[in-house]
Amino acid sequence: MTGNFKGVIFDIDGILEFQGKVYPGAIELIDRLRAKGLVIRILSNSTLKSREYCAEKLVKMGFSIFKEEVITASYATARYLKRMNQKSCWVMLKGKGFTEFQDFIHDDENPAYIVVGDYREEFNFQNLNKALKLLLAGSKLVVMIPEKVDHSLGEVELTVGAYGKMLEDAAGVKATYIGKPSQFIFDVTLRSMGVERRRVLMVGDRVATDIMGAKRAGINSVLVKTGEFKEIDLSGDIQPDFVVKSLKEIERILQVSLREI
Repeated sequence: MTGNFKGVIFDIDGILEFQGKVYPGAIELIDRLRAKGLVIRILSNSTLKSREYCAEKLVKMGFSIFKEEVITASYATARYLKRMNQKSCWVMLKGKGFTEFQDFIHDDENPAYIVVGDYREEFNFQNLNKALKLLLAGSKLVVMIPEKVDHSLGEVELTVGAYGKMLEDAAGVKATYIGKPSQFIFDVTLRSMGVERRRVLMVGDRVATDIMGAKRAGINSVLVKTGEFKEIDLSGDIQPDFVVKSLKEIERILQVSLREI
């Protein structure tokens, strides 16, 4: 299958950049792959950021990226709610990602859906207990990402999945999870690409999200030993199709020769 790839999905944090620093060769790689006609998508589990914000941030770093090429957990969650024809929702979310939900009816008193994103300091007793009561009364629970702990900024902090799981267990309901490694966010991404699944490659640094998600979606994956990668990640049952030390090796996998450009 190597050499037949027509599309590439890149994670952001740990692949294109990490903690604000662009990886060497990342900008040029995107440009070369695009010049060869490959379809590029940027896939992020961020709930705080909108597609537009992510694209603007990458452009400021030097990347040639368009909003339509970016899929975030907040955007994918909004797509899910639209597909479910929801009537109202309480979106527990801060930041630019909230703009993805501007077309919805927002109701924190009797919502059809409670949507858990990164609510930051608003994850307090009052709001969590209110959400619990609403779930017990019949509201459905959607959690943007399953990750419970975030290490991306160098410090450990609770994140979206921890609060979502707590509400799920307390209310005795089953939540719908949207972000990586859930298949839904990959399906949204793949539909936007118009490329056969077998011709798409996922590039990520985390087995638990990028690689597992790719497996569930039925696409090939490459694990890059950058970002949050740890050697112990490769000791489990979930294995990538390829493992490389840096982005410089991606073109070898894709069999895109720089001499042909």
